[in-house]
Amino acid sequence: MTWLHGLLARVIGDFAATLLLGAGFILLFLTFNVLFLIWLERKVSAHAQRRLGPMEVGPHGALQTVADMLKLLSKQLVTPLATDHFTFLFAPILIFIPTICLASLVPLGGASAFAEMPNGLAVVVVLSGITVIAVFMAGWSSNNKYAVLGGMRSVAQVVAYEIPVLLSALSVVLIAQSLNLHQIVAGQTVPYALLEPVAALIFFIGITAETNRAPFDIPEAESELVGGFHTEYAGMRFALFFFAEYTNMLVLGAVGATLFLGGWKGPFVGSAPWLGPVYLLLKAYAVVFLMMWARWTFPRLRFDQLMNFAWKLLIPVALVNLVVTAAVLFAVGGA
Repeated sequence: MTWLHGLLARVIGDFAATLLLGAGFILLFLTFNVLFLIWLERKVSAHAQRRLGPMEVGPHGALQTVADMLKLLSKQLVTPLATDHFTFLFAPILIFIPTICLASLVPLGGASAFAEMPNGLAVVVVLSGITVIAVFMAGWSSNNKYAVLGGMRSVAQVVAYEIPVLLSALSVVLIAQSLNLHQIVAGQTVPYALLEPVAALIFFIGITAETNRAPFDIPEAESELVGGFHTEYAGMRFALFFFAEYTNMLVLGAVGATLFLGGWKGPFVGSAPWLGPVYLLLKAYAVVFLMMWARWTFPRLRFDQLMNFAWKLLIPVALVNLVVTAAVLFAVGGA
């Protein structure tokens, strides 16, 4: 990698070479991650339903998602005549870009993240909210009533569930006294999930809803809306929405691991720093596995139940938890 960076630096400059290589590495990893997570979800759902899942393509069906990717690449990109063409074509790109930006903010080890930010948590919250704009654009521009309803549901859902996610993250910020993800991990002598179990649970529920995962997959809702906001999309445009969904699952899982599970910390990291990213990814994939487990355990909520759950239960509980955290910290500091 050093020789490639040096070669590119002579052509386009050091900063541009670092940016290009970093974005390329992140994109390559996220592509393999999506292929793996789709295969894993098929296996998790299969075992939950006492069947085998994909078995024929590759060992234990490991190459099934590669075959699916090749099939999607070969499909014709159909654009309905009645759509708002620019918005319809731009929505899959807009939902794809923030995922790469989010992945660059998570610190993988004792060193800084690829895109180190002094207030990294605030940037993560802002970027994670951009995807809902793309989902609404996809639904609105499709000129399809099912897609429009899916897009509108997505806006209402994300607005509702971002509040408890933010409030639960603020509980960690109060303890760590920092919005910097690197410093939050460095300050965890014990995982904050043990100190803030309520906040950790609310954060998990919130990110499950933000990624449109069942039982919160109301914007898609095949039984009601055919496919929801992406009904009119085909081929790789369709695939980009699921690329963003599975990438957001991993990235938000990594953010949750950073906030509540000690991030890259683990046994022998001091003597073997390369273990840091391994520990972080294992914790992030554990969170993703819980999301998949929840999908095949709980039935989908009605839209009114979903909104009531956020506004009448999660937000008040998150507020009370934040106030209690602040009071305890004030009492301890005063003592």
